[in-house]
Amino acid sequence: MNYKITKYIYVSLSKTLLDKIISLIMLLLFLPVLIILTFLLIISNKGSAFFIQSRPGKNGKLFKIIKFKTMNDKKDDTGNLLSDKHRLTRVGKFVRKTSLDEIPQLVNVLKGEMSLIGPRPLLPQYLPLYNEFQNKRHDVKPGITGWAQVNGRNAISWNKKFEHDVWYVQHVSFVLDVKILFLTIKKVFISEGINMQGQVTTEAFKGN
Repeated sequence: MNYKITKYIYVSLSKTLLDKIISLIMLLLFLPVLIILTFLLIISNKGSAFFIQSRPGKNGKLFKIIKFKTMNDKKDDTGNLLSDKHRLTRVGKFVRKTSLDEIPQLVNVLKGEMSLIGPRPLLPQYLPLYNEFQNKRHDVKPGITGWAQVNGRNAISWNKKFEHDVWYVQHVSFVLDVKILFLTIKKVFISEGINMQGQVTTEAFKGN
């Protein structure tokens, strides 16, 4: 069968169905962890355990992403938020290191807004900054993990991330998704590429 037809069938039908089945199973399996982390983060953050923010999905359409909140809302004397380094809590650091902050996004997968595997959904203010090549990352649903995440994650440059994202879009297949899934598990266990050296969070994309 022609690759384009096979790719269309997989992305449009099989991948979507598998996403929903696997995400439901994972949510049920992780339910005790979700409950415990929610409780610990409420205490640690002295507020909400969840972080909800608009992100661009397929074709750039915005949706509300759900993540565990790893930083509190502490402010300085002038009312401005403290730096990420000073707001990242001890519990939040552990949650981020183990990638447990991504678990709530399984709800986004169930809703059909995300896929288990795909380019990570970035900030909406980046949309006008992409060139034509980089914008191709929105030709598929964003994912909880993806080809860029298993090839450097946040420790590589923005241009390299986008190259990996677009490469995935052009080569998406069941076999590739399975490979990414197993590589993701490996990366989580060795805590590799969480952030660029010397930084707590990822440096913002400023365009080309």
